[in-house]
Amino acid sequence: MNRAIFVLLAMGATIAAAQIFKYPEQVARASDSVSALLRNHTASARAVQVPRAQGGEFTLQAKINGVPAPMVVDTGATSVVLTYETAKAAGLPLELLDYDVDLETAGGHTKAARLTLDRVAVGNLVERSIPALVVPHGQMKTNLLGMTFLDRLESWEVRADRLMLHGYP
Repeated sequence: MNRAIFVLLAMGATIAAAQIFKYPEQVARASDSVSALLRNHTASARAVQVPRAQGGEFTLQAKINGVPAPMVVDTGATSVVLTYETAKAAGLPLELLDYDVDLETAGGHTKAARLTLDRVAVGNLVERSIPALVVPHGQMKTNLLGMTFLDRLESWEVRADRLMLHGYP
């Protein structure tokens, strides 16, 4: 709602500038200023910075279906991968899952079950219907924020010791 009001006000300011100045150069400058303002507003509204942890990885607190879940960002993981404990806390139907996906982890080979997460939130970045995997009890200690989430973003990049996640406006 606030974004819509902001966009309408910005458009109104551009139209007013065109009517008042009636000079192409001034209108172009006013339009460029409004465009830059909109880009900066939406970019900051849909971005998250994650500092590098002491171990070198990027860890964050996500929410899986509204439940807090510590995660490690893993660009080498094809999917979001949840521990059994996190999946249980998030209220996922673990008794209905079929553990038929072969999975190589840092700890070795295991099986995982496919499911779809209703909602994954990292700060103000919220994505819905995220394909994910769940590993059996005790098979992993850490949840992984893999490519099924990262691919939904407009971009992500590492700058110095910060991971920058940018959502679509």
